[in-house]
Amino acid sequence: MPLVMVLHGAGGSGSSVSYTFSLADELGIIILGPDSRDERTWDVILTGFGPDLEFLGAAFQQTARRCAVDRRRLGIAGHSDGATMALSLGIGTGDVFGRIMAFSPGVMTPAEVRGKPRIFISHGISDSVMPIDDTSRVFVPRLEALGYDVTYREYEGRHAVPPSVVGEGFEWFVL
Repeated sequence: MPLVMVLHGAGGSGSSVSYTFSLADELGIIILGPDSRDERTWDVILTGFGPDLEFLGAAFQQTARRCAVDRRRLGIAGHSDGATMALSLGIGTGDVFGRIMAFSPGVMTPAEVRGKPRIFISHGISDSVMPIDDTSRVFVPRLEALGYDVTYREYEGRHAVPPSVVGEGFEWFVL
């Protein structure tokens, strides 16, 4: 089965990605929702890649041993700080994760570039937490100029991503 590693936002935990479970059941996707090592957020935001990267690798390996994972259909996703981590890590591991879903990312800081994953980015036009003009409206043209296949969706709303947009992202993933 396809697998999507879904990364929580700041102050969250792996259990806060439960909003994806019904979609995963409907679309036949395994969801891996790990916790960041720091209770505040992902280390790429605080200090750069570190313990989270090692933990995510171990969590993936454990999941792959326990589940029938189709390694040709792997994705990484997240909302807010989780989207920042997904976008930054996903670009650096594009030879592993073929698709990235970033719902309201705030930063894009890949340590390296590998492969050319397809990317879905969504953002609320009234987001005051991660203002769209400073984030996604900058990231998308930069990624497209670098040759990435980017699907971009702006929506009416603030920082919270509507279920319909999450659904659109997951349907894009399975295509």
